[in-house]
Amino acid sequence: MSSATRETKSLWRFLLQELKPKGKLLTPFNVISVPIMAVAAWLLVIRFTYGLGAITNLNQEYPWGLWIGFDVITGVAFAGGAYVLTFMVYVLGQHKYEPIVRATVLNGLLAYVFYAGALLLDLGRPWNVINPVIGNSFGVSSVLFLVAWHFLLYMIAEFIEFSPAVAEWLVWKRARRVLHSLTLGAVIIGISLSTLHQSGLGALYLMAKGKIHPLWYSEFIPILFFVSSIFAGLSMVIFEGTISQRVFRHQISEEHHASHDEIVLSLAKICSGTMFVYLFLKMLVFLHGQQWTHLSDPMGYWYLVEILGFVLIPCLLFLQATRSGSLTLTRTAAALTLVGIILNRLNISVIAFKWYEPVRYVPSWMEVEVTLGVICAEIWAFRWIVNRMPVFTESPRWVHESVEEEAKARSADYPELAQEA
Repeated sequence: MSSATRETKSLWRFLLQELKPKGKLLTPFNVISVPIMAVAAWLLVIRFTYGLGAITNLNQEYPWGLWIGFDVITGVAFAGGAYVLTFMVYVLGQHKYEPIVRATVLNGLLAYVFYAGALLLDLGRPWNVINPVIGNSFGVSSVLFLVAWHFLLYMIAEFIEFSPAVAEWLVWKRARRVLHSLTLGAVIIGISLSTLHQSGLGALYLMAKGKIHPLWYSEFIPILFFVSSIFAGLSMVIFEGTISQRVFRHQISEEHHASHDEIVLSLAKICSGTMFVYLFLKMLVFLHGQQWTHLSDPMGYWYLVEILGFVLIPCLLFLQATRSGSLTLTRTAAALTLVGIILNRLNISVIAFKWYEPVRYVPSWMEVEVTLGVICAEIWAFRWIVNRMPVFTESPRWVHESVEEEAKARSADYPELAQEA
C-alpha cells in the first residue's frame, strides 16, 4: 500500500471520527432547535414540491417577503463585522482585535452560506440561480447581476481567509503556509466586494420609487445601507462574542479573556461614531426631502420609533459606555442596534413597501418557521466548527515553530534585518 493511500485512509478515518457529536446531547438549545429544524425541513419539501404558494403569503404584488427582507438583506448586514475587523487587523495593523478575527470571519462566512443561500428558497425556479455564472439570459447592467457575483466572490474570499484554520485542523502544514500567504490578498478583495454589495443591496430599491414610503426612500439608500452595515456587523460581533465567551469559555485562553472587555469597548466607540454619521445622513435626507408632513400619520410615528428608539438611543448608550467603561451598557446598545437594523431592513423591504395597498403582505407562520430553522442550522454549523477547529483556541504548536523557522531563514538571508530587530 502506497503512502498516499495510507494518508487518504487515515484522513477519512479522522473525518468520520470528527463527525461524532462532542459534549452533551440533551442541552436546552438542542431540545429546542432540533424540532424547529425538522419542521423547517418538512416545510421545504412541501415548498419545492408544490411551489411557493404552498407555504408562503407571497403573490404578484409582493414577490419579496420575509426570506428576502430578513434572511438576505438583514443577514448580510449582520455579517458586516467580518470585513470591518479584517480591515482593521490586516490593513490597519490593529492586532488587538486578532483574538476575535477568526470567529468573526467564520460568522460572516456562515451568514452568507445560510442567509444568502436562503435566497434559493425564494426563487420560483431556483435552478436558474446559476445563470449569472454561466452567462445564460442575464443583463450585465442589472444590480442583481452585480450582487450575485459579489456574493459568490465574497464567499470565496471569506473561505480563503478562514482556510488556515481548516488546514491547522487537518494538519496540512504546506497548505497552511500557502493559504496563510493568500490571506492579505483575500482580505483586500473581500473588503472591496463588501463595500460594493452592502450598498448594492440598497441600490436594488432605487428602482422602487413610489412603492416605498417617502420616509424610507432616498437616492442615498446604497450609502445608508453601507454605513449601517458597519455598526450592524460590529454590534453582532459584540452580541455573539458575549455569548461565545460563556459557551466556549473552556476554549479561550486567560489572556484572550482578559482582553475581551477592552475589545468590546473599542468596538462600542466605533459603533457610536458610525451611528452618528448614519444619523447625520438621515437628517440630511429628511431635511432635503422636506418630509415634515409625513410625521403626522402612523407611518411617521413608526419612523420616529426606528430612528429615535433604535438609532439615537443606542448611539448615546455606546458613547456613554465608552466613557464609563460599562460592558452592560455596551451589550444593551448592541442588542438595541440589532433590533433597529431588523426594523430598518424590514421597513424598506416589507412594512413600508406598498404601504398604501388595502391588502398587505404578512408572512405566514411557515415562513417564520423556515427562517428560524435556517438560523438554528447556522448555529449548529458554527458550534460544530468551533468545537473542532482552532477558532477560539490557540493554533497548534507546529504553526508557531514554522513561523520561527521562517523568521530565522529571513535573518540568515538578510542579516541587516536581524541587526535592526
